[in-house]
Amino acid sequence: MTFKVKIDQDMVTAAKAKDKIVLSALRMIKSALHNREIDLKRELNEAEFVQVLSTMGKQRKDSIEQFARGGRADLVEKEEAELKVIQSFMPVPMSEEDINQEIRRAIEETGAVSVKDMGKVMKVLMPKLTGKADGKVIGDKVKVALSA
Repeated sequence: MTFKVKIDQDMVTAAKAKDKIVLSALRMIKSALHNREIDLKRELNEAEFVQVLSTMGKQRKDSIEQFARGGRADLVEKEEAELKVIQSFMPVPMSEEDINQEIRRAIEETGAVSVKDMGKVMKVLMPKLTGKADGKVIGDKVKVALSA
């Protein structure tokens, strides 16, 4: 089943259940995907779908942090609910060991020897790990691996 069909089915289910928060989040996801397709002038593939969701998830996390600092519990709750819906479409996060293994492979593949080569390693890693692991965590781990 494609991600578009799954989103449409979930929208129907949420509408029938009168779950306004989930329905709103699904509409937002569908709109973001549609806008990305317009930008690319073609249908999204699975990796691009995950990239859009990853970006949306990161935006929600940032908003939650900002609203919590501002004492807006109502908005924190709304953003957390949207984040849960977004995460339900994301692939299963990778384990620490799997991430480390991918980093070792990318370092070997690129022949990286120092932190100066970090860009090469990240260029190889990010298409494989987007949505499955946090980019900041990956960057930190690559930096540590190249510093050793």
